[in-house]
Amino acid sequence: MTTVARPDISIDDALAVIKRGAEEVLIEAELIAKLKENRPLRVKAGFDPTAPDLHLGHTVVLTKMRQLQDLGHRIMFLIGDFTGMIGDPSGKNTTRPPLTPEQIQINAKTYAEQVYKILDPAKTEICFNSTWLGELGAAGMLRLAAGSTVARMLERDDFNKRFYGNQPIAIHEFMYPLMQGYDSVAMQADIELGGTDQKFNLLMGRTLQQQHGQKPQCVIMMPLLEGLDGVNKMSKSLGNYIGIAEPANEIFGKVMSISDTLMWRYYELVSFRPLDEIAQFKQEVAEGRNPRDIKVLLAQELVARFHSEQAAIDALTDFEARFQKNAIPDDLPEVTVTLDGAAMAIGNVLKEAQLVASTSEALRMIQQGGVKIDGEKVEDKGLQLDRGVTVVLQVGKRKFARVTLA
Repeated sequence: MTTVARPDISIDDALAVIKRGAEEVLIEAELIAKLKENRPLRVKAGFDPTAPDLHLGHTVVLTKMRQLQDLGHRIMFLIGDFTGMIGDPSGKNTTRPPLTPEQIQINAKTYAEQVYKILDPAKTEICFNSTWLGELGAAGMLRLAAGSTVARMLERDDFNKRFYGNQPIAIHEFMYPLMQGYDSVAMQADIELGGTDQKFNLLMGRTLQQQHGQKPQCVIMMPLLEGLDGVNKMSKSLGNYIGIAEPANEIFGKVMSISDTLMWRYYELVSFRPLDEIAQFKQEVAEGRNPRDIKVLLAQELVARFHSEQAAIDALTDFEARFQKNAIPDDLPEVTVTLDGAAMAIGNVLKEAQLVASTSEALRMIQQGGVKIDGEKVEDKGLQLDRGVTVVLQVGKRKFARVTLA
């Protein structure tokens, strides 16, 4: 694998790329010192193959990896086939059920295929931590455990809450951050990427590297991407996700359904467009350009990345045809409906948006097939719309509004 750091990019410019969208960089002074060495840095990010498909939330870290790859650094995508048998307890209040070797093998294969939709396969090294963790043996595991204490483990927020909440913590769960940290030792990582919920594990890598006589890695923590509801982090269990293996039209439509405010968050974290271009888009919207036009560009970029340029063109054509078929005007009134809770019933939303006089009228119109959301007929009178969502509501043939739930 041939990788060279790019001498044509200044330290300041490289640092700006690295810090884009990042929640925290530890330690920035050390990172600058590494960049000044003018060599390809060894960049690590680990994924336990706990599910067969990646969604857009996973790509926040992958996007940062690609940015570092474009800066000339060595990208090591780590599949935690060994640690996956434990399961990362981060953010969990119960012990995760371990994956079987068969599940891990299937999921790992799918992961490796999907990451190449973002990373350059010619410049990406796929690693499996069973390579070194499997060789540690009982004696090696004991030496690894001897380097930390129970008190240190209880500094981790989720362990602390479970301990004082009288919820069980299995002994093997304490081994997870140690093994993730040892991955950094085995890979001699200069930088490790992860989500903000991984902070304890990422810092453990620094600790273990120092114990093994290595220079500690720098840590880049990326935020957790909000899902389509604009409130909760993107998650398959919550149904607010965009799967990168979904059909092109599904990806396009889901991107178009996010709120205008959330769109900028997606641009910052998962788009490859330069920040100055995104700033120009914001200026154009402030001066009156329809944000829908900018959202279309984001939807096309993501569809092209996960499918193809032609798929992006076809998805736009299909989207526009559906909207024209439903005769949705371009100059829609913009309405904001304020919620008391996390969601509001469709009947109340229609009333608050002044598209109907009462909730009873709203329910009657739904029963008659006269209410549509984003061009699709509403059939469920009990439908709940989540805070953060922006939708086009239609009542009858002539009443329209673009409604944001805040």
